[in-house]
Amino acid sequence: MLTGSYSPTMVAISLGVAILASYTALDLAGRIATARGHAMTLWMAGGSLAMGIGIWSMHFIGMLAFSLPIKLGYDTGLTSLSLLIAVLSSGFALWLVRQPRLPWPQLLMGALVMGVGISSMHYTGMAALDMQPGIIYDPHLFFASLAVAVAAAGVALWVAFRLRERMSGVRLARAGAAVVMGLAIVSMHYTGMAAAQFPEGSWCASATSGLSGSGLDYLVLVTTLAVLGLTLLTSVLDARLEARTSLLSASLGEANQELIRLALHDNLTGLPNRLLLDDRIAQAIEATRETGGSFALMFIDLDGFKPVNDAFGHHVGDQLLQQVAARLREKLSSQHTLARIGGDEFALLQLLDSPLEAAAIAAQQVSLLAAPFVVGDQTLLISASIGVAVYPANGVDQHELLMNADAAMYHAKGAGKNGYRFFDASMNSNARRQLQLLQDLRGAMLDNQFRLYYQPKFDAVTAAPLGAEALLRWQHPQLGLLLPDSFIGLAEKSGLIIGIGEWVLDEACRQMQLWLEQGYGHWRVAVNLSALQFSHAGLADSVAATLARHRLAANHLTLEITETTAMNDADASVTVLKRLSDMGVDLSIDDFGTGYSSLMYLKRLPANELKIDRGFVRDLEHNGDDAAIVAAIVALGRALGLRIVAEGVETGSQQDFLTRVGCDSLQGYLLGHPLPPDLFMADVRAGQARRA
Repeated sequence: MLTGSYSPTMVAISLGVAILASYTALDLAGRIATARGHAMTLWMAGGSLAMGIGIWSMHFIGMLAFSLPIKLGYDTGLTSLSLLIAVLSSGFALWLVRQPRLPWPQLLMGALVMGVGISSMHYTGMAALDMQPGIIYDPHLFFASLAVAVAAAGVALWVAFRLRERMSGVRLARAGAAVVMGLAIVSMHYTGMAAAQFPEGSWCASATSGLSGSGLDYLVLVTTLAVLGLTLLTSVLDARLEARTSLLSASLGEANQELIRLALHDNLTGLPNRLLLDDRIAQAIEATRETGGSFALMFIDLDGFKPVNDAFGHHVGDQLLQQVAARLREKLSSQHTLARIGGDEFALLQLLDSPLEAAAIAAQQVSLLAAPFVVGDQTLLISASIGVAVYPANGVDQHELLMNADAAMYHAKGAGKNGYRFFDASMNSNARRQLQLLQDLRGAMLDNQFRLYYQPKFDAVTAAPLGAEALLRWQHPQLGLLLPDSFIGLAEKSGLIIGIGEWVLDEACRQMQLWLEQGYGHWRVAVNLSALQFSHAGLADSVAATLARHRLAANHLTLEITETTAMNDADASVTVLKRLSDMGVDLSIDDFGTGYSSLMYLKRLPANELKIDRGFVRDLEHNGDDAAIVAAIVALGRALGLRIVAEGVETGSQQDFLTRVGCDSLQGYLLGHPLPPDLFMADVRAGQARRA
């Protein structure tokens, strides 16, 4: 027999290639396990090619490490076939470890298939020598190499499946496993080589026509290292990109959840808001229709909260509301939904097993709130009036239930407060009237039933008209012309005030543009903003869009907000008003002096005007305190560089006093009533003619 020998360097290189190929295979198994769709297909194809080249090159370098006393070469076709077998075996292995489960029968069958594939690659590569008369294989070593191949394949598949998930220390574990797998693959190869025997006088038919040459080993090595290195680098970079993408996705998911939470919860108390309450009521209605039963909706209004808020300020009021919310929910379970739906208004949704439950919960909530509250160094006493409406007896939807619970709450207040009342038929008349009015209000915008009346403002000294305040009216088809007091509360509770307010703003700006075209370039039109409209996130954008739509300069628009609204969340108000002021919109603080004033915040508000409430003006002639207050407000406004407007001027003596103390402009029935646009202009022109 011909005696062969091995190059130790090439043997070591083949082992290194086997370990690198094993590590690459383990890393690819992890990438393919997480890939989806088109990316998974690409990773499967590229991974099979890279892994197959790695295993095959280990085999081929091992073949090149072997030498005989004769010249050797390798048949190109059979060598290529051995490479193809390696790639297909690798593809099968990657497909198998990608499966969600790898039970023992499937693992054993996979090990057998892959072991046969690796053995086929090896012995096809050996056949590429095309030895004449032929290679003789020792049967024991031959079957031993097959057993090693199957065992190595089984271990490799099991390890690759276990290490495909990302976990702490996974790269170190893969490195250790790659060494074991590399040794197993090399053992199979050299066991198979040991099984080969070459008879004396044998010669290699591929020596002249096949692959040979002194630089072939280095070419295979460099090419293999390049392929494996590039594959591994791509996998690592892709894994990092996926990790960053996953982190970003998780961050976006958390941000989205936080936005949803903020949109559905009250910022002050953390309770569900009106939007979430409506959804919970709708769910309760649907569940009750399907399974039977009933639920109660309670409208909770705090007695005595406004005096506390006015006396101690909004900061104390906010802390009190937080304590109220905490007390109301401390005895509740997951079967209840407690929501804050207004300033000092709460609602409680309770699923009922028995009607007696609602009475017990209502009595419990009244008792909880009757105990003293300690806020800072203040001991505060308030109470609660609760109205209860039961579904399905007291309403068919959330709007009717809330309306009826609200009606019952007012009856509780009328009965002396600090108690609760269930809705019954005796309350139905007012509740039905309010509900019908709400339904009519929903259609009023679509049917063009709203009107704007305009009350003129005059220069206090010259009596020249300076513009007008837009005042909303509802031309109800059955009830006639309705003033805001009869429907604005409903509009605010239902959320319709946002759309109505936008219509008022649009119509007032349209009318102002017409007056500009008629030559009244020094006029301004004033529009009142409700508290809900002022707190709406899209206010500034809506104002900007309206001005642009009517090509109206911002300084011809005055937005009036009440002092209470501005001071409710002074920091937020400063932000909104600053944005409006930067646009050039004129800003007025309405009803000044009637709420809780903070001079610290007042000087920060970018307002242009203070409007003295009509309550101070009404009793000027009979109440020296009111006169002193008006004079103080005028002096304060002057010191802050603000214009002073007085409303509710109804007598000549009121006009004279307000002019004398320094008011800039006046408004009231003495000077002009609210009128539709055409009558308003006729009245203004008549007044101008009289003065002329």
